[in-house]
Amino acid sequence: MRLPVAIRIGTVFSFICCSAAFGQDAAIELLHHMQNALGGVTKLSSIHDLDQSVTANTWDRHGRPLGQVRKRVRWVKPSLLRLDQVGPYDTYVLYFNGTAGWEVLPDGHLVDLTGGEKAFAEKYLSGFELNLWLADRLPGYQVSSPAQNVIRISSRNNAHRQTEITLDPSSWLPVKESSVSLADPAHPVPSETLVRQWMVVRGVHFPRRVWVLHGGIRLADIETKAIALNSRLNPIELARKPSNLKPDMGDR
Repeated sequence: MRLPVAIRIGTVFSFICCSAAFGQDAAIELLHHMQNALGGVTKLSSIHDLDQSVTANTWDRHGRPLGQVRKRVRWVKPSLLRLDQVGPYDTYVLYFNGTAGWEVLPDGHLVDLTGGEKAFAEKYLSGFELNLWLADRLPGYQVSSPAQNVIRISSRNNAHRQTEITLDPSSWLPVKESSVSLADPAHPVPSETLVRQWMVVRGVHFPRRVWVLHGGIRLADIETKAIALNSRLNPIELARKPSNLKPDMGDR
């Protein structure tokens, strides 16, 4: 999620006895343990689209409350993304099809995605959970293990675009994701997402509540309010620019 101002709310992780190098086989085995814990490859692979609504309490780097943010994430496999967000400092809409897109900026201007904003969208999409969880089955990803119980998933085209997922050795579920945040494209910072609670939708585990930390400072406490899977999201509708330039939060 992209967080307000410089902390825009931007995306939501075995004990294996192996050599110090933690080879490719160990990394893939860790990934398979995680996939099984999340619900299994068959169920994960069957997800073609997702519509998720979350709320977040946010703070600045000094611990001062910034207010509540609402965000709606819509995704169509493998690379169509629509983000709609309402917040006290960063209300915006973003569409990206994996190659190009557009954004309604917080000041209300509609622009094509370029530069840092496009890099943000590319990073968000490459780090999207349903892509990371199937990294051994999708093109463009490389899987390694830098440490025990840790999976590193990198982009083959950009070695700096990577996510490290730390697993709970008893459940094999992710407990932490570490990456570099481009929520403020001009100031990348280390980012951690800590999973506090889980929910199950159609047999698949999704984080229900997560904390987002930048540089070790908690900036957001995010709670998932609803997830709809395979609801036949229409790519044409998602690509359509809002006539009023306002976020579509799906409110009835």
